[in-house]
Amino acid sequence: MYTGRILSIGMNSDGKPFAAYRVSSRSFPNRQCIKFDNRAAVVPKEGFEKDIYENTYITYNSLRIVRDTAIVSNGSHTDVIADKISLGMNIKDAIAYSLLTMDYEKDDYHTPRIAGVVTSTNKKDEYACYVGIANDKKLLVEEVPYGEAVFISTYGSQVHDSVEFSAKTSQEAAKFIFDEGTFANYKKPVTSCATVFDGEWTIAVHNP
Repeated sequence: MYTGRILSIGMNSDGKPFAAYRVSSRSFPNRQCIKFDNRAAVVPKEGFEKDIYENTYITYNSLRIVRDTAIVSNGSHTDVIADKISLGMNIKDAIAYSLLTMDYEKDDYHTPRIAGVVTSTNKKDEYACYVGIANDKKLLVEEVPYGEAVFISTYGSQVHDSVEFSAKTSQEAAKFIFDEGTFANYKKPVTSCATVFDGEWTIAVHNP
């Protein structure tokens, strides 16, 4: 089954907050995730830089860390959400604002924008985790219940689904969303990135 880009957020089987993202692509498979100090970016592989002139949506920051919060998405709205959170906006409103103002991608497939945000604390009264989607028919932002994990994809069911996310480290999480567990059922994986909070957020990428 092909469901396009996928993100997963929540708490893993160890009770640690995590955020993970996978590029799945039929049209532009020559891409990779690159890790930086507080972000991961999806970019064309060397020799395929010209692809950005064919589709401006294929390169973006897919993961950002802002203080105690991880932001993950399938487009440039990652930065909008991160900027709003850094200015003090709450998670739900930051996701809703970015999805409302940027809307779905204006490509041939009306690709939805998906986004997820999770805080690093394990204290229930301080924990916050939200997932959102904007397609050509709706905009939806929902809270993920404490202790659970979910995933959502661009061309899938258009709502989030529960998932058992057993990866314990950032590197394991990047590999897990690429082709393990539930995610092994989804075709054409290209690259992935993830972050797991274990005292601090750490970022890892998976480029097979």
